[in-house]
Amino acid sequence: MNSVLILLDSLNDWKPYYETNSLLTVSDYLKHKPNGKDSKLVINLSGNYSYNSEGYYCSLLAQARGHKVVPGVDIINKLESGTGVRMGSVLHRICYQWIQKNNIPKGEIWYLNVYFGTCREKGLERIARFIFDNYPSPLLRVTFNANRRNQIESIQSIPLQSLSSEEQDFFACALDNFNKKIWRVPRSPKQCRYNLAILHDPEEKFPPSNRKALSKFLDIAKKMDIHAELITEDDSAKLMEFDALFIRSTTSLNHITFHLSQKARQNEMVVIDDPVSIIRCTNKVYLSELLEREKIPTPASRLIFRTSGNDFNEIASSLGAPFIIKIPDGSFSHGMHKVSDEAGFRNALDILFEKSAIVLAQEYIPTAFDWRIGILNGEALYACKYYMAKGHWQIYNHSSLKGSDRTGQVDTLPLYQVPQHVIRTALKATSLIGKGLYGVDLKMINNKAIVIEINDNPSIDHGIEDTILGDELYYRILNYFVRSLELKSR
Repeated sequence: MNSVLILLDSLNDWKPYYETNSLLTVSDYLKHKPNGKDSKLVINLSGNYSYNSEGYYCSLLAQARGHKVVPGVDIINKLESGTGVRMGSVLHRICYQWIQKNNIPKGEIWYLNVYFGTCREKGLERIARFIFDNYPSPLLRVTFNANRRNQIESIQSIPLQSLSSEEQDFFACALDNFNKKIWRVPRSPKQCRYNLAILHDPEEKFPPSNRKALSKFLDIAKKMDIHAELITEDDSAKLMEFDALFIRSTTSLNHITFHLSQKARQNEMVVIDDPVSIIRCTNKVYLSELLEREKIPTPASRLIFRTSGNDFNEIASSLGAPFIIKIPDGSFSHGMHKVSDEAGFRNALDILFEKSAIVLAQEYIPTAFDWRIGILNGEALYACKYYMAKGHWQIYNHSSLKGSDRTGQVDTLPLYQVPQHVIRTALKATSLIGKGLYGVDLKMINNKAIVIEINDNPSIDHGIEDTILGDELYYRILNYFVRSLELKSR
């Protein structure tokens, strides 16, 4: 029996193509279990994958027989259920440019046929590959709505018999190329100890690691015999090719970062940031309650509910004025307002209640800088002083028109120069979260360390956080993955 089997509803479906002894009808495949224990690739070209159909059972039994099958039952179910797929910003831009070039009116429906991850339309090859990575199925029709967001409306399998003469030629070439690849091209000709995916967003305005830092991670990983690869949201289907995931994109709960973190943890991969840390750190309401319960010093705070009447004077009497109002899951100083009077208070609530039913009011503690203590696996890793942006009360000033004034200066210090109670407080705070990589922001008031927040996705920028340790900083973080993977394999 051949190592590749092509399943058809009828052998007549193959008349337009060259003869091959790899053909088998779906009925024959179901009736006769193929001999041999060698791994086979089964390409299921049935025109009917509906539940309980012969095409469906071919994919189901192929998996039971230990064969690799395209499409698998999980993909068939995804197609049947209409489970959507979301494109990242890069692919959105490719789509937008393509519909403009081809003069497709806004709002018009258009289609893309995908043949084993390829397409006939020049310029949409990355889109086709992305669709196939998420829905590995031989023949797919993707329906788009040519609006600004280029939303995918549906993805459906199409029968072999429906192809035109030109489409048959393209399909034959795509099938031939896919057969040569068999299942997946090896990622690297050299086998490394481990494979690490580093998730980043090239479009992110304030990424947790700049390009030079990402390059450092790749370079140091290579020296440690780790295959590290930068991936984006568009590569999410490749996640299971790796042993570990390192998220270098700003995390959020309703976001691809959390979804991939969950997927990695469910598949027993080593991951930073792990989903529990993301849940505990990204929501400031949760974090405030947790730190208060454990008697870790924090600014005085209280919750404000959209459904309740909120009195500025009453809140100001308990927190002082001005005070800060923030949404629970803001990052990089977004979603924060300093309010000094009733008008500012009402305006801030109108804006923030559009995003969250609950906001956090917090005591305003002015300082020239915040301490940032980097923590890895329960140990202090680095220490920085993050100064407020020029003429502003935050580290980031998003309203500044001058780029140099948008962020404050940063001083990186050796750990021995940091007040020890600052480090102790940071360690105690992160012990409530987990054993991953964290950045604890603290203020010093009357020789007392006060925790402002805990970041599950702290900045690691070349030229800033690595000023003291240099390459050693990258080595320590990567070594965390190595030690965790070694412990797993024991």
